[in-house]
Amino acid sequence: MIDNKYIRGLSIDWSSVPEDSYLRGIPAIAGLSGMTFSGSVTFFVGENATGKSTLLEAIAVAYGFNPEGGTLNYRFSTWDDVSELGGAVRLVKGFRRPPVGYFFRAESFFNLASKAAEYDEGVGPSYGARGLHEQSHGESFLSFFQTFDGPGLYLMDEPEAALSPQRQLTLLTLLARMAARGAQFIVASHSPILLGLPEARILSFDGGEIREIAWEETDSYQVTRLFIERREALLRQLLERDDD
Repeated sequence: MIDNKYIRGLSIDWSSVPEDSYLRGIPAIAGLSGMTFSGSVTFFVGENATGKSTLLEAIAVAYGFNPEGGTLNYRFSTWDDVSELGGAVRLVKGFRRPPVGYFFRAESFFNLASKAAEYDEGVGPSYGARGLHEQSHGESFLSFFQTFDGPGLYLMDEPEAALSPQRQLTLLTLLARMAARGAQFIVASHSPILLGLPEARILSFDGGEIREIAWEETDSYQVTRLFIERREALLRQLLERDDD
């Protein structure tokens, strides 16, 4: 079996985090002292504001990635809102350094695409046949993902944001293929499609603690199943409640 864990675990030095930091008010984060990573793909799941993206960003910053995304070579900043957690995270790295990798975050992809265009000036597009800004939102996401196809470290925050269900299946296939070739993924996602990746480890940030759960236990799966199987009853209940 390929040893593909470029990040084996982490710990948090809470003495580096100010006492009045908002991080101490996020239950799942405030209660975290350490974490281990096993397997090729780890998903972070949970409601908004439970801390999954905050921890993913901190891991990326601690590893040396640009906070707004890109490969390890990207260096740019359009808005300085990085949390103190990146400076407090201590990573336990594997024996090998990843040959390639990236930190992808949907919310700042426009900024990454703009920087890519600057880097590509005079040499041609790096991600697909056209520049990222010249493609549709979903196409540009996939062009970025599909540029990478082998071993490496890939951190992804809501990669499904601009993808149709069919394109999410395309991304799922890509993740599975790359993981088999030695890639490691840590992904924050709400997509029941991506979360269904076989053998992926799913860590939930809900309930004020981080714990491993099964795909069928995720809210993404349960809400989607409920809507599909009981759409009329669910809509009636929601709309009646809205009228009260």
